[in-house]
Amino acid sequence: MKSTQAWGWLAAGVLALGLNGIYQDGGAEWVHRNVEGVIARIADRSGAVLALAAGRVDWFAAKAGALGARNEAASCRVASAMARFQTKIARTQDGVAEFEAMSAREEAALARLEANRERIETEVARVRFSPLAFNAVNGPVVCPRVRVNIPRVHVMRVPVPGVNFESSSGGPI
Repeated sequence: MKSTQAWGWLAAGVLALGLNGIYQDGGAEWVHRNVEGVIARIADRSGAVLALAAGRVDWFAAKAGALGARNEAASCRVASAMARFQTKIARTQDGVAEFEAMSAREEAALARLEANRERIETEVARVRFSPLAFNAVNGPVVCPRVRVNIPRVHVMRVPVPGVNFESSSGGPI
């Protein structure tokens, strides 16, 4: 439990460092563009409401017609951006799940090593070495002597005959 929580905090920290680095390198311009687009859309929508409140019905009708056409195109862009964002989140979650699976495998391997160590320690503790008692003998020790006679064997030396090879062509082989 604590290990999983620690890995989660570590992943969050690495993600925060990465996002900060991207932002500092100027890689977050798209965020500024999207925020400016959102502000412009809010201004457009509030402008129509302001025209209606001011009694300018003709301007309101023009804004409402343009707003309907713009909303369709904007919703497509927003939907595609949202789909890309959700895909990136899914990939990130897959990476985190793979990382957690790797951590679980490593923890299982460590648990097996620990179990083996405990088993070996138990076996060593179970084996008892009995002390050997040597009785010292006071007095002379007599060792019997044994004589062995080995007869000499004469080995004859046989000369090795020379072998000559001759070929039919008359030349060396």
